[in-house]
Amino acid sequence: MPQATDRDKTLKLARRPQGVSARELVATGVHRQVLTRLVEAGELERVVRGVYRLPNHPVTEHHGLVLTATAVPRGVVCLLSALQFHGIGTQLPHEVWIAIDRRARRPTLRWPPLRVVRYTGSALSEGVESHRIEGQMVRVYNVAKTVADCFKYRNKLGLDVALEALREAWRARRFTMDALDRYARICRVDRVMRPYLEALVA
Repeated sequence: MPQATDRDKTLKLARRPQGVSARELVATGVHRQVLTRLVEAGELERVVRGVYRLPNHPVTEHHGLVLTATAVPRGVVCLLSALQFHGIGTQLPHEVWIAIDRRARRPTLRWPPLRVVRYTGSALSEGVESHRIEGQMVRVYNVAKTVADCFKYRNKLGLDVALEALREAWRARRFTMDALDRYARICRVDRVMRPYLEALVA
């Protein structure tokens, strides 16, 4: 069989849902110049810095989250973007809300626009779910953690957003009170939330 050319190798890898990174190609012996030529010829498109895939790749409604996860793999989709992902509330954010460690370098991404929130300790690490979207693993806070986060950041989002999320998620049985109580304590908003929870279950 004829040996695969660098172009063939690159296009084969780029056909995968997650695309191919420049680092992967270099590791297989493909020169970066091959990527440049394929992009110029329209055979490849640059997704984010260092990641490429075929231009006719199918995308989903969560494409912005996929691009963000590719560029910020240690980040977690949070707050308004997590609400939208879970189908809770009426918020339609034009930015992707992403939680990162307070010591992490701020990510730079041309698109989508990011709203970066800095978390620490268990507030960053607890309540994370992994979802495979377009072949990419996307980390998103679960519903109970997201509701607690909305109360924590109520001054930034508005109390009405937090209350809408709480009521709608509770009516749809998207969390248990035990789970919500746990994340409320992690986020240090258990006292703030108590009167609203009492009214909810009364």
